[in-house]
Amino acid sequence: MKKSIVILAGGGPAPGINTVIGTLAKTFISKGFKVIGLHEGYKGIFCSSPSYTEIDFFIADSIFNRGGSYLMMSRYRPTDEDFEQRFNLDFFTDNNVKLLVTIGGDDTASTANRITSYLRTHNISIQNIHVPKTIDNDLPLPNNQPTFGYQSAKSEGTRVATIVYEDARTSGTWFIVSAMGRSAGHLTLGIGASCHYPMIVIPEMFNKTEATVDKIVRLAISSIIKRKIMNIGYGGVIISEGVFYLLSHDDLKSTGVVFSYDEHGHPELGKISKAVLFNTVLEAKLKAIGLDVKTRPIEIGYDVRCHTPVSFDITYCSQMAFGVWKLFEAGETGCMVYINAMGIATPLYLKDLQDSDTGKIMPRLVDISREKVQNVLRYMLHYITPEDYRAAREYIPYPADYDFYKILNWERPDEQ
Repeated sequence: MKKSIVILAGGGPAPGINTVIGTLAKTFISKGFKVIGLHEGYKGIFCSSPSYTEIDFFIADSIFNRGGSYLMMSRYRPTDEDFEQRFNLDFFTDNNVKLLVTIGGDDTASTANRITSYLRTHNISIQNIHVPKTIDNDLPLPNNQPTFGYQSAKSEGTRVATIVYEDARTSGTWFIVSAMGRSAGHLTLGIGASCHYPMIVIPEMFNKTEATVDKIVRLAISSIIKRKIMNIGYGGVIISEGVFYLLSHDDLKSTGVVFSYDEHGHPELGKISKAVLFNTVLEAKLKAIGLDVKTRPIEIGYDVRCHTPVSFDITYCSQMAFGVWKLFEAGETGCMVYINAMGIATPLYLKDLQDSDTGKIMPRLVDISREKVQNVLRYMLHYITPEDYRAAREYIPYPADYDFYKILNWERPDEQ
């Protein structure tokens, strides 16, 4: 029987998934393998009638540079009961599967390890190799290598944010932009810096103080007043969605925005626009202090996840797919494929990334102390400093309350 490989994609979309699928298919077909694309992530392994497609060269060639995912994705996570009662062993034996390739985050990778371990208990031996992806760029790959999809998402986000900034300049408006990134601010910082936004707010900025709605509002108003002093009546504030996940339940409730709540009583932030939430609170604060400023909310999120991959990600994802073949041929299993800066594929194991105490993979955060980040904060952003206090009193009675460094409880560069 012809040997086969199975490819599935878990979690959310990222530009480059189809490049991985298409390049994998082309490579393994050329080596005499059948390539099975499993739809709906792991769900197909835990049902009697899985939905799948045999991917031939023509399918692979038509999808490798497209956005989205040819394979329907799913966040399905099998339970112990699923393994005991619904595992489809026949799928692996009937198709003579030799390799399971998974595309996703660390949950997808760890589930693949569980599957191969379970198969071994039934005398079925297959390899599994994981291709890590996330547009958030928060997987701690060695040597600060980017995660696939990030560059494409940043590129499309920059295109949208640039148009928005042009609208701000044209109409004399302040746009409040929220960008994806639940744990880390890489995407927001990358977009904001590319568009020269005068205020960027990311979770890592609150490393010396608690994040609150009031502080986020004051950062925005600091930029608005600074620009008024500069005779600039427009601008943009771009905020990472991760900032909102730092806020306390009571602080969120104080905004007056109506939330739905999950079974644990936590507000379901994923169901609301962070830009609308913040814009609503900012408008109220501007009115309270007597500033006549026109603001509008914009969300950058789902529109960047299925974007057509840029050249960087097409090349990068192709190399990852070639790397899967290299690791497979070398007999590697239970690992992720890692492409270093020289383009060399090596295996990377979950244990190499997991915290030794918790077993969790800690997200890679923006290093706020790095020179390239500090250059953006010091020279690109517009905000009130002590030198502006006198001029700022034309708009607010207590300028120190809107001092960028005081809000964040940071030392000023000249005090360090």
